[in-house]
Amino acid sequence: MTEKLPVATWLTDMDGVLVHEEDAIPGAAEFLARLTESGCKFLVLTNNSIFTPRDLRARLADSGLDVPEDRIWTSALATAQFLSDQRPNGSAYVVGEAGMTTALHAVGYVLTRSRPDYVVLGETRTYSFEAITTAIQLIVNGARFIATNPDPTGPSPAGPLPATGSVAALITRATGIEPYFVGKPNPLMMRSALNRIEGHSETTVMIGDRMDTDIVSGMEAGLRTVLVLTGSTRREDVQRFPYRPTRIVDSIAELVDDVVAPPPGTQ
Repeated sequence: MTEKLPVATWLTDMDGVLVHEEDAIPGAAEFLARLTESGCKFLVLTNNSIFTPRDLRARLADSGLDVPEDRIWTSALATAQFLSDQRPNGSAYVVGEAGMTTALHAVGYVLTRSRPDYVVLGETRTYSFEAITTAIQLIVNGARFIATNPDPTGPSPAGPLPATGSVAALITRATGIEPYFVGKPNPLMMRSALNRIEGHSETTVMIGDRMDTDIVSGMEAGLRTVLVLTGSTRREDVQRFPYRPTRIVDSIAELVDDVVAPPPGTQ
């Protein structure tokens, strides 16, 4: 069996790993500080496309976590990068919020409802019937259908809220067209994150709290995976999946001592 290379790069999910709503999970601040001190490359990943990295940096700071803006990688950024690679300087009609529109503007996209190349569905807390109707009509007329992530619901203090996957299902039902989902569990999200920081799959660990998004996408991208039990997946749930994480820990606090400066030449 081939010996694994030392870990030089870390990818970690945000909600359920570093924070619960507005509260930092114990050990998260120490883990992030150790990453910075060690010189390891890292990114904090989220399927949430509502917020810009600047917004998320402020949210994490309010929770007591220090994450630089350029260390945050969202499904909106991954979607914008994917569209820019596929059709540079294209056009899109967006159902979403600032995280998505800002990311598309940054890669040179024009936002329009006049014969756009793509309809891009992101997450929002205020889905409008008018916007969804426009999206349906544009897709029927030939626009390509892209969605940031397939999550059917998102968390809130009051309980689950409908998220991108649920609205995508509505649009698919009306048009007969399935979207291409860019975010987790698509391993494209992992590969785009690695490209962002010039990381390599052989020396990278992905930390997540969901078997069906974080762990499967990390595994399919060739990364080592760590499941934390502070979020969606419980220990007893793991056996139901046909794949397993490389490691299971109670929380990110158990990983602080695993972060060490990468050997020369592995960065």
